[in-house]
Amino acid sequence: MRVVIQRVLHAQVTVKEKVIGKINHGLLILVGITHDDTIEDVKWMSKKIVGLRIFDDENGVMNKSVKEEKGEILAISQFTLFASTKKGNRPSYIEAAKHELSKPLYRQFCETLGELMNSSIQQGEFGADMQVELLNDGPVTICIDSKHKE
Repeated sequence: MRVVIQRVLHAQVTVKEKVIGKINHGLLILVGITHDDTIEDVKWMSKKIVGLRIFDDENGVMNKSVKEEKGEILAISQFTLFASTKKGNRPSYIEAAKHELSKPLYRQFCETLGELMNSSIQQGEFGADMQVELLNDGPVTICIDSKHKE
């Protein structure tokens, strides 16, 4: 499982000109799932994200988590995070998991985040053509891969 986390002042996702997910201060998370991801990757990643200290404390030091900050989360499925660009100029997405695996894991990821945050998680529409807008705060952008835990 691979994520790109962006600390945002606000973000929203639109499908067919309709806003389907929207947050204010918090995290926009782009989520990629590969073939050998499991529920253990989902649990580890969710816990890591909720505990990640990337919000400023009263001294201006990144020392608070999204939960401590009472921030919101918008999670967007993004198979292109597993693009391979080794050969030629057209990316290959062979490392991205098929819908049968990735869709339930994405749903479980959002549910697990919601449980850890004690709040609902805004989401994109799995497999849809989405437009994502955000105002990155900082900018702070962090990439995490569950296969590189150590």
